[in-house]
Amino acid sequence: MSALHLRRYRPEDEAASIDLWHRTWQQAYPQIDFAARLDWWRERWRKELVPKASIVVAEQDGALTGFVTIDGDGYLDQLVVDPAHWGSDAARLLVDEAKRLSPAGVTLLVNKDNSRAIRFYERNGFAHAGDEVNPTSGRPVLKMIWQP
Repeated sequence: MSALHLRRYRPEDEAASIDLWHRTWQQAYPQIDFAARLDWWRERWRKELVPKASIVVAEQDGALTGFVTIDGDGYLDQLVVDPAHWGSDAARLLVDEAKRLSPAGVTLLVNKDNSRAIRFYERNGFAHAGDEVNPTSGRPVLKMIWQP
C-alpha cells in the first residue's frame, strides 16, 4: 500500500467525489437515505462548492480516499473520508491543509449528534463557538472554530 498524498481537486474527480460523499454520509447516518439526495448534492457540488471553494483530495493507491472544501472566508463545508480510512491520518492531513489554506482561521458546522466528528475537531484544535441549525437539513449543529 502506498502512502496517502494530497492534491488539488480536478474536474475528472467529480464522480469519485460524489460517490465518496454518498458512501461516507450513508455510513455515518444509516437512517437517512442519501441516495435520494444525490441529485441535490451533485447540483450543490457543481454550483456552490467547485466554483467557490478550494478543494483538496486525499489519494492512496490511485483511489480517492477523502476531500476537504474550504472557501475564501475560511468556512470548511465538507470534510469527507472514506469509512475504510476512518482512524487513519487522512482526516487530520486534510484539516491541516484547510488550516494552511486559511491561516487566519477556520469555521465549520458539525451535527450535534456526531460525537465522533466533534471529538476529532476538538483534538485538532477547534473550539465550540455556539449552537446553530443547519439551514439545509434543519438538524441542530455545533459551530466550531480554529484560530492560530
